[in-house]
Amino acid sequence: MESAVLAAQARPPAEPWLRPLAKWPVFTIAGLVAVVHVVMSALGDFWIDEVYMLAAGKYHPDWGYVDQPPIAPLIAAAMDWIAPGSMVVLRLPAVLATVAGVVMFALLAREFGGDRRAQVLAAGAGATGMWAALVGHWVTPYTFEPLQWLVLSWLLVRWVRLREQGAADDRLLLVFGLVLGIALQTKFQVGILCVALLISVLLVGPRDVLRRPMFWGGVGIALVIAAPTLLWQAFNGWPQLQMGAIVADESPMLSGGRSGTAFSLVLFAGVAGGALFLIGLWKLFRSAELRPYRFFAVTSILLYAFFVATAARPYYLVGMYGVVIAAGLLGLQRRRETKPSRWGWTAWFPYIASVALVSQTLWLSTTMTSAFGMPSADVLARDTSIAFSALPPQLQERTAVIGDSYISASMVEVGRAEHDLPEVYSPHRGYGYFGPPGDQVDSVLLVGDVEDVREHFAEVRQVHDGTVPIWLCTGRIGAWDQIWPQLQSL
Repeated sequence: MESAVLAAQARPPAEPWLRPLAKWPVFTIAGLVAVVHVVMSALGDFWIDEVYMLAAGKYHPDWGYVDQPPIAPLIAAAMDWIAPGSMVVLRLPAVLATVAGVVMFALLAREFGGDRRAQVLAAGAGATGMWAALVGHWVTPYTFEPLQWLVLSWLLVRWVRLREQGAADDRLLLVFGLVLGIALQTKFQVGILCVALLISVLLVGPRDVLRRPMFWGGVGIALVIAAPTLLWQAFNGWPQLQMGAIVADESPMLSGGRSGTAFSLVLFAGVAGGALFLIGLWKLFRSAELRPYRFFAVTSILLYAFFVATAARPYYLVGMYGVVIAAGLLGLQRRRETKPSRWGWTAWFPYIASVALVSQTLWLSTTMTSAFGMPSADVLARDTSIAFSALPPQLQERTAVIGDSYISASMVEVGRAEHDLPEVYSPHRGYGYFGPPGDQVDSVLLVGDVEDVREHFAEVRQVHDGTVPIWLCTGRIGAWDQIWPQLQSL
């Protein structure tokens, strides 16, 4: 009994209220991030997934797609409608999501009881993460996803804090369901997060959240919001489930396989962020004050193990950085409060290293498209238009433009707004589900690798020799409803 009393006295007191938000430094950091990414938005060409989002949303709007839900394509299409051809306007939602993520890092630190210094350090970690620097101005699902995970984490942290203080607000669980539904319409990986959270709560608590009616109300809200894309997947044979094998096959090239994924899942947090992430995991497991939030540590470990085992993309864990880093900063704050050190200023050195690394990453993001050996969308569409315009008028009426991959098809389709080209097709990824050309089409102008198509046409000849070759395929052999299934590939 005496030891229990001593332990309770040694435990840091719970925060009776939230510390004031460090508005000026946090918003200054967020503002600098906004300026940097707006400037970067005007540089370089489309990233390959970004141009795919724009093509899908603008020319093929639907309730769902093979490899992602519809929110990112619809956002891209909406911004292009507002300001056609403007890269800065197109990318503005992505920049705003990245900036909001920086603020959420600080809000998470504040929700744990972090003081002004902890909030600023949290915002700095969010601002200097490598993944945020790389994709922070690209309109892609994985740019919007981290912010959604941060908001979901903040809602859970706030619910737990209020519950611990005897003032639980179950309305937060309804909002959690709302955000979860939007996240499911953005990227399906949030479903894996939910499974990990459920397992973690069952293992270490707080289990009573599962007995709250509003929790199940939130689940219902999420399912209603996600229903359109889930039904699309069901009606099309759940192609998203097949993407796991594709991701694993691409892992050696994109991230160095499982070992590369294991390293990158932490590296993408940045130098300071990576160190704080590891400290946060330790504090969540060891700190008595953070015991109610331990399920976040278990969730992070489960996700990490699952993503490494499945050779997943190396950025799948980035949405967990904020809550774990915030916990780590609270642990360091308690240490500073109980045992002040004159060496506290050295904490800024990892941030300096992070800024240097982020500077290189930002520049890398402007050259990523050329790394895939692709010209700009305008150049590829122009070359395709020249080849198409050179065809006799009667042949043009019977010729479709097909890209060998979703990348080439997206670039030509987005670029055709400025060039004379018909609708673009491709049997690859989501484009394969957009359907084949009409029966009247018996010739194809193929952009890219022709080998898979060659056997389905009587004559194949190259009509443009550039970075991406263009081929004219005439004399179709067989009907499209027989040819297309043989060409389709994820």
